[in-house]
Amino acid sequence: MSDVILLDCWASPFCMRVKIALEEKGIKYENRAENLFGGKSELLLTSNPIYAKVPVLLHNGKPLCESSIIVGYIDETWASPPLLPSCPYGRAQAKFWVDFIDKKLFDAGGNIWKTKGEAQAVAVKDFIEILKQLEGGLGDKDYFGGDSFGFVDIIAIAITSWFNAFERFGNFKVEDHTPKFSAWIKRCLQRETIAKIIPDPEKVYEFVLLLKKMNGIE
Repeated sequence: MSDVILLDCWASPFCMRVKIALEEKGIKYENRAENLFGGKSELLLTSNPIYAKVPVLLHNGKPLCESSIIVGYIDETWASPPLLPSCPYGRAQAKFWVDFIDKKLFDAGGNIWKTKGEAQAVAVKDFIEILKQLEGGLGDKDYFGGDSFGFVDIIAIAITSWFNAFERFGNFKVEDHTPKFSAWIKRCLQRETIAKIIPDPEKVYEFVLLLKKMNGIE
């Protein structure tokens, strides 16, 4: 048995975060796909009894839950290359943006495909406003931490895997509103550690269509 096991769902951007972090660190791991709709495994239910959600990382048999916490653990456990800045202020700033992304971005995108009409128009507007705030945090830097790809980039880039679906349901283009943020997305996707993890946008779109149908959203 591998000493690093990931309980995974291919379409989950939160699982993608963990996989990208492991790839960045060069850590070999065993990936175990969970069938979230057809019955969750006993290992998942016992490893994450509070939420019963993926991702769960098991390191030497000890379970870790919540993607941002897992990425932080990976960074502390395998020190090179570091994902957080070396100075306390830089680390604090990174954690601020991680918290902002976790609280805002994915849920705002979800509001786009879960609504229609006027409510959807409001959801698109709110989502674009969040992207503009993120673009302000990025500024003219290549990455959120500066010249080096790091913690905040991992947390954010995984969620962009759903942007194609958000754009198609909301009838808008991210690039039209936040060109610098869009350039950052393209820059990140050129990294092998990300390109090998982020799934085909069309498959994600089909997955969201399935979610809509399962939730009775027409």
